[in-house]
Amino acid sequence: MPLAQVADIQLDYERSGEGPPLLMIMGRSGTYSHWGEPFLQELRRDFELIVYDHRGIGNSSRLEGPVTIRQFAQDAVGLLDTLELDSAHVLGISMGGMVAQEIALANPERVRTLTLGCTYCGGLDSALTSEEVAQRMVDALATHDGEQIIRASWESNVSAGFAADEQAWESFRDISTRRRVALPVIVEQTRAILDHDTSGRLGEITLPTQIVHGTADEVLPVINAHTIAGLIDGAPLQVLDGVGHLFFWERPEHSAELLRVHAAAYA
Repeated sequence: MPLAQVADIQLDYERSGEGPPLLMIMGRSGTYSHWGEPFLQELRRDFELIVYDHRGIGNSSRLEGPVTIRQFAQDAVGLLDTLELDSAHVLGISMGGMVAQEIALANPERVRTLTLGCTYCGGLDSALTSEEVAQRMVDALATHDGEQIIRASWESNVSAGFAADEQAWESFRDISTRRRVALPVIVEQTRAILDHDTSGRLGEITLPTQIVHGTADEVLPVINAHTIAGLIDGAPLQVLDGVGHLFFWERPEHSAELLRVHAAAYA
């Protein structure tokens, strides 16, 4: 895949599809392959997709020391600069949604529409992963069994019903095995998430924004979506009943349609 020079680092990225540009910002421990082909295939009908790996992941530059969500946001804007794109529709999920918040706050002119998926803004009315769910991942990591770790991640990130879908699990396992993310990188990403708090600033966002979240999300509970929707004036909240954190894996067609309709309304 091509590498984009962004300031003093390089980002591994991929462009595909036709239409207005859609910058897709992945979450913690994810690679651009973790969007899943069914979701990407749906989106390529209406957008030119720009997916990329954060610093520290894949062929992107190594992560050197601590990093912040604002730095990740600067990377994303720098990627748009390198690709000579004045603006793009922006989708950020989980940690990527936190990155997207910072882009919208610092560089609103670069964002045509904003979609914040399964994400978090900090503050007293938000909630991170429960101790129970976090402990399941810690226990899996303690086994040093790669497949068991991936399975625990899968079961935490999707609803119980979808976790039983063998074809989807095999696809997720293949991606996660093929494109592993180093534990020290995940640790630094987690530190960045813990420091993230835009709750006092989200009211400054006036660009077209929608929020998407599943009610069965165990990684970042759905209360976060209600908090964000209450802070961004006029932002519609799309709640997906019974769907887990990776809503775009469970409902790829519907998720793509939400992006499509939101973008078309502000074309």
